[in-house]
Amino acid sequence: MQKKLVIVRGGGDLATGVVFVLHKAGFAVIILEIAAPSAIRRAAAFSEAVYENEMTVEGLHCRLCKSYGEALEVIGQDEVAMLVDPECRILKEVRPFALVDAILAKKNLGTRMDMSDNVVALGPGFEAGKDAHLVVETMRGHNLGRIYDSGFAIANTGVPGLIAGHSSDRVIHAEADGVIHNLSDIGDIVAEGQPIAVIRSEDGTETLVRAGFTGLLRGLIRDGYAVDKGLKIADIDARTEQQKNCFTISDKARSLGGSTLCAIMSLACRHGQTI
Repeated sequence: MQKKLVIVRGGGDLATGVVFVLHKAGFAVIILEIAAPSAIRRAAAFSEAVYENEMTVEGLHCRLCKSYGEALEVIGQDEVAMLVDPECRILKEVRPFALVDAILAKKNLGTRMDMSDNVVALGPGFEAGKDAHLVVETMRGHNLGRIYDSGFAIANTGVPGLIAGHSSDRVIHAEADGVIHNLSDIGDIVAEGQPIAVIRSEDGTETLVRAGFTGLLRGLIRDGYAVDKGLKIADIDARTEQQKNCFTISDKARSLGGSTLCAIMSLACRHGQTI
């Protein structure tokens, strides 16, 4: 039996959890990405395939493709395919069984309900029943993973979720425009105040990026990335004993994956479709 196709917009770490769950549930998945993804938890993100042509997360392999035809060959090998296609041009060639917006941009970057019979969107910026058939809550806490068939997910507060007593201070943002050069690697234990990267601006100015507290460097934007001031570039976790977690799908990503799968199945039943 031919597997049902799900197109997922976005290949960051949270989207990767969604893709992983959908693939394990028996769906064929094609990821659509931008030309220069900025994932910081890139050791557990399929978006790295844009740079490396392939990426493996927890044993699931993703390959960068140049065409829909090549993507079909990849998913026929029980792998995940990726296309650089932020405008969703692929929809001119195929109508997917479901489409998932997992960009997590906090706003709608073009997803519409007519893109598939089953459209699911993650996080704020989407209205269920208007932009997508169903919306999944992405805010950490009691409602994480809740599925809305009307209304919106909780608006972005700009405050990261609390992990091991740290919230805003665990996420580091660029303090200047320029090209980042990493001095540390994902998985390193870094000390408070330790330089983990340097941003070199066009005028030659160098701005050190320092760890806000002692912890595990869980995420760090790709070396050589051209950053804008304010861009999220690193993530530190106080739980230093959980080093292996830097390279695996997070609890939040798995939760969103399960809710997205549930949402798609619910829509399929609602529409009388077989899986």
